[in-house]
Amino acid sequence: MRAVVSEDFGSGPTLTEVETPAPGPSDIRIKVSGSSLNGFDTSLVRGLFNGILPHRFPVVLGRDFAGTVDAVGADVTTFAPEQNVFGVVLTFPLNAGGFGEYLVVPAEHSIAPIPDGVDVTTAGVIGLAGSAAMAALDAVHLRPGETVLVSGATGGVGAFILQLATAAGTVVIATATPAETDHVRRLGAAHVIDHTKDLAAQVRALAPAGVDVALHLAGDPGTVSDLVADGGRFATLLPIDASPFACRGITATAVAAQPNPAGLTSLAEAVAAGRLVVPIQRSYTMAEVPQAFADFAAGTLGKLAVQIDA
Repeated sequence: MRAVVSEDFGSGPTLTEVETPAPGPSDIRIKVSGSSLNGFDTSLVRGLFNGILPHRFPVVLGRDFAGTVDAVGADVTTFAPEQNVFGVVLTFPLNAGGFGEYLVVPAEHSIAPIPDGVDVTTAGVIGLAGSAAMAALDAVHLRPGETVLVSGATGGVGAFILQLATAAGTVVIATATPAETDHVRRLGAAHVIDHTKDLAAQVRALAPAGVDVALHLAGDPGTVSDLVADGGRFATLLPIDASPFACRGITATAVAAQPNPAGLTSLAEAVAAGRLVVPIQRSYTMAEVPQAFADFAAGTLGKLAVQIDA
């Protein structure tokens, strides 16, 4: 099958041919139609997981996937051929991925049905970013009326957080450049501040005592956490030492996406009902994935989709 892979630590992405995987007794095989690019993929091709996560090269890139069940193992009863599904690849060692024409994952995995009203391209960008957003919001326990700063609001995770935080009744302050302002406002931001200028001064003008909650998705975590009011909450996608925050009564949490079928189903149903919009900046063919990596590094407005069957 065709797949976009990393051949070694610090290598890739490369479009090549690899062996088509076969499902074991408890696995399902998916004919993949859509996926998306995430920060995990960019870290993988830079070799940043060397010595941290086990690899079996060539590693097929892409954590997200959406497509149709093609075959099921003898012990599988939860899925059937021709069923449309989406999810996130969580298997180790790193080897399988969504940037291949076929994908084998355990049936008891982070997989959910694609509901009516959600196309496969959209389903293919929901999993990892949506799960990361839910993990961040679960960590800070938003309350209506609170002021929430979202640093790095323009990317895929930010798109979900802006909408979910607004729906929770909070007042959202989003970081964005002037050219990105309309994008984050459409997704629910009440206030937009320019992260290329004095971030602290702009936030203090809106929340003199500091914000109740800060969600750090990009930028300097120290600068962002300093803008949280005493007794507030701070969550970041980066590893942190929470102990320095204790003197100000701030609850600080390092979060990671935890995809699971229930969470994925909730996200997809919200998209189907129109409660969540998933902005896709551009879709790429498998041959165009190297350009997708370059575009991701330059910054995105929402998600970058990859069409596997294009």
